[in-house]
Amino acid sequence: MEKPQIISHVQKPVNYTLFDTKWIPCSAKFIVLGNHARGTGAFQVYEVQHGDIKLVHDIEKSKALKCGTFGASSLQQRYFATGDFDGKMQIWNLEAMELPVYSVKAHKEIINAIDGVGGYIGEGAPEIVTASRDGAVKVWDPRQKNDPVATMEAGEGEDKRDCWTVAFGHAYNQSDRCVCAGYDNGDIKLFDLRNMALKWETNIKNGVCGLEFDRKDISMNKLVATTLESKFHVYDMRTQHPTKGFACVTEKAHKSTVWGCRHLPQNRDVFMTLGGNGTLNLWKYTYPAKRVKEDENGAEMGVAGTVNLLQNVMMSTQPISSFDWSPDKEGLCVCTAFDQTLRVLITTKLNRV
Repeated sequence: MEKPQIISHVQKPVNYTLFDTKWIPCSAKFIVLGNHARGTGAFQVYEVQHGDIKLVHDIEKSKALKCGTFGASSLQQRYFATGDFDGKMQIWNLEAMELPVYSVKAHKEIINAIDGVGGYIGEGAPEIVTASRDGAVKVWDPRQKNDPVATMEAGEGEDKRDCWTVAFGHAYNQSDRCVCAGYDNGDIKLFDLRNMALKWETNIKNGVCGLEFDRKDISMNKLVATTLESKFHVYDMRTQHPTKGFACVTEKAHKSTVWGCRHLPQNRDVFMTLGGNGTLNLWKYTYPAKRVKEDENGAEMGVAGTVNLLQNVMMSTQPISSFDWSPDKEGLCVCTAFDQTLRVLITTKLNRV
């Protein structure tokens, strides 16, 4: 097997702290979000042109912007949802950026993470999920103003944990859907939105920095959780054992915080992890010969596969804060780091792994 190569194609320094980046679907453009030193939000749109990148829009917002998603938008509209440091969730029409098309004070504190589904990805109604330092996870229908359609938070007298990451999954038909949330104390909670119930929870003894299903629009298959102290966990989500939960393989990576994970859109068994030491690691998951076995009582339990490191590359002396694959061009990707530089990368030979 030929090894993929991760090549830094274009580097662009900026004058603000970079937090998130997302490709605009079906285009050569991507968005970067961040925080100016004066506390305002940076919202820039770049276009890849003739081997370089060109700044198309540069908008400053009143509050620093932490995260964004296109997941709840159609390909026709391509509306972008953002979460800011003030707890506001807003949706923007990229053709008219002066005012949001939707705005709600979603949380009392910073929105750490956001995800969307039911737009150009996943079946069912468009929904956005937000996770905050206030400990709450909230699901929003952009067609419904002001109030969330679901709220998952600690009850009276329970500890409110800082929720760092959130992800939609299992959106493979009109009615099924789940949300997975990761917290600063290592808790992972899987909520079934159809039945409004906690489906599964575990603790990985380390702050959960990133969560991502390998695909949102299929019956739950795999989930990657990345942590504060150099480990990530890949769960096989097909078979839930009554007491042991989901089978899992754990891998050490980056010798530092693993800030997040992004699955390759064209191959759900290939994913990139983002290192606090400025590295990117490319992995491939291999399924076991049999994904299900029976325990001594005859109950079905999952069998975890293995992960192999395909490539790793040092991108920066600072942590990689975000990463996104182009949904259209295999291997084209963009990442941001805390060195105030955004990088467009090309990963080669992905069709041969």
